[in-house]
Amino acid sequence: MLPAWGPSGWKPYVWGTRVAWTTVGDGEFFCPDCGGDRNYRRRTGRRRFALLGIPLLARGDAGPVVECAACQGRFGMDVLDHPTSLRFSAMLKDAVHTVALAVLAAGGTSSRTALASAVSAVRTAGYDDCTEDQLTTLIDALAADTGRITGGPAGPAAITLAIELHEALDPLAPHLAPAGRELILVQAARIALADGPYTPAEREVLATVGGALRLEQDAVSRLLASGRTPS
Repeated sequence: MLPAWGPSGWKPYVWGTRVAWTTVGDGEFFCPDCGGDRNYRRRTGRRRFALLGIPLLARGDAGPVVECAACQGRFGMDVLDHPTSLRFSAMLKDAVHTVALAVLAAGGTSSRTALASAVSAVRTAGYDDCTEDQLTTLIDALAADTGRITGGPAGPAAITLAIELHEALDPLAPHLAPAGRELILVQAARIALADGPYTPAEREVLATVGGALRLEQDAVSRLLASGRTPS
């Protein structure tokens, strides 16, 4: 085998496979190597057998891959399933807001302590300008559109709330650590308990939240009980 010249001197490699990459798209993604949001290039390639650094025979396709513009790391296309930090933050804010509305809709908005607890949770999630009046207005609009929940889980409002909870929580749950998923449920439980024991409608909503967050039933029961304990 004849040596080939490389950047740091003679190398004992004279043949191998090279890939000629072509960029077919770009965007922004969460780079697992960089640990943050970065620009990416979506690339496809053609493999060729190379002799003395000269590409000769075709050896099939390569990719597609996602290549980080910062670190040049290459990943499978499934890396794009992970939301960017900005998108994740928006998903989390929407989830907490939806959960708070669902719990209040199940328990009613007559309790100032429950409203205050819901506002605190929503503001902590990132909606800094959230007010009790805003939440009350949204819940009144839901009641006018579907009928308010009163005393049980059945009814059009319950179905609407369940759909909205799943729409908000299903895409988020896979990207949350177990502690993060549990925290959302505990926050919801404390809103429900702010004005007294759980009502049947509140328990139904909380069970739906737990299921959408991919929590086991035993974990949901434990967390609902822990909601009674002040932090």
